[in-house]
Amino acid sequence: MTPIRTHRHPGGLAAVVASVLVATAIAAGTAVADPVASPVGAPAPVPYLDLDRYLGTWNQLAAVPQYFNLLCARDTQATYALDPQGNVSVHNRCTTWVNSLNEITGTATVNDRTTSAQLHVSFPGVPTQDGLEGPTNYIVTALGEAYSWALVTDPSRISGFVLARDRVLDTAQWQQVRHAIDAVGQNSCLYLTSPTTGGRTDIAPLCAVTR
Repeated sequence: MTPIRTHRHPGGLAAVVASVLVATAIAAGTAVADPVASPVGAPAPVPYLDLDRYLGTWNQLAAVPQYFNLLCARDTQATYALDPQGNVSVHNRCTTWVNSLNEITGTATVNDRTTSAQLHVSFPGVPTQDGLEGPTNYIVTALGEAYSWALVTDPSRISGFVLARDRVLDTAQWQQVRHAIDAVGQNSCLYLTSPTTGGRTDIAPLCAVTR
């Protein structure tokens, strides 16, 4: 249920842009944010995730840059649905820097039956993720009102994704998102906004976003 994962290596413009984005995020985190002590233990999931309400399409509005979505230039989306086995099918897609469609399909299984908010996501053919069963790598740590947005990370806090039903969030919602990122022990300056048709078109550190 994480945004685009692929075993293909980025190259050309994507590689250049990726380097710039990572450098920007690290610089922003160093210059703007105060040092934060390393949190102890994995991030806490939301008390309860209603999977039926969570199904459907989400737009990625911000994320900590990861190797697997370097090909994505805009309109990164994840669509979740129940499969015949009772697991969650995952269909991730985005528009690349050369204006083509990049997509991959996988499966998410719930590892935490108490909250349903900790899952293992797998994608066939992707190293370390080729298998339905495995350790938790997807934790829903915060949800907006009426499931309007979600904050997702992993036990090590290396990844981070701001997902939303709509293509835009208002000022109050962005403030809630930043507070949720702080609460989970991450730095909002390391999140970069994700360009979305009909929404934001820039790439900027989330700590600097006001609307």
